[in-house]
Amino acid sequence: MTTPPPHEHAPTDAGAAVEPEDDAEERLPSFAEQMADQLGGWRGLAESSVPVVVFVLANILTSLNPALIASVGVAVAIAVIRLTQRKPIRHAVNGLLGVGIGAYIAWRTGDSRDFYLPGIFYGIGYGLVLLGSAAIRQPLVGWLWSVIAAGGKSEWRGDPRLVRTFTWLTVLWGVVWLLKVGVQAVFWAAHMDTALGVARLLLGYPPYAVLLAITLWVVRRVRREYDPAPAG
Repeated sequence: MTTPPPHEHAPTDAGAAVEPEDDAEERLPSFAEQMADQLGGWRGLAESSVPVVVFVLANILTSLNPALIASVGVAVAIAVIRLTQRKPIRHAVNGLLGVGIGAYIAWRTGDSRDFYLPGIFYGIGYGLVLLGSAAIRQPLVGWLWSVIAAGGKSEWRGDPRLVRTFTWLTVLWGVVWLLKVGVQAVFWAAHMDTALGVARLLLGYPPYAVLLAITLWVVRRVRREYDPAPAG
């Protein structure tokens, strides 16, 4: 019995080697991967929350200036640790900027509740932009989806079902954002500093995580329902 020449198997082997590469290139990040990237994982969640927790506790136990120094110091330390470990610092830098601006305003006014003003103004602006984009049929959640989950592609603009889906999702995001900053604004106006700090923590990442999970689940479900099944 003769053995077939090696080259007769080459096409099959090459095809088998190419297919996984094509699949890897076309594979979109999973639900968990997208959630982890946007939230920064458990470490990102902790790092963004620690400076605010430090400020709240230090302000209760001491006074404004020590609380400001402690919170900014912790935020800087987190960013430095990230750099020395050569880890992504996007979330750490965002947290440092937010803490730094809030600390500066509170230091200038001498009022600890003003530490939270940048977050309140940011939330109001973000909520209004979201609702405005939905009103003009350019839902911001759809465009963010294009950047984050679709590799920059915006084919959803040609699909009325996805346009409607992204529109009501954008309205949901906008309403929730305005509600959560509204709660913080009430505490700010009432001079309830501790309650304001607790609200900042509880209404920070948790609602964002829930909204992101709803968005990913709804969009994937709509696409599964209406995308034609692959030919057998």
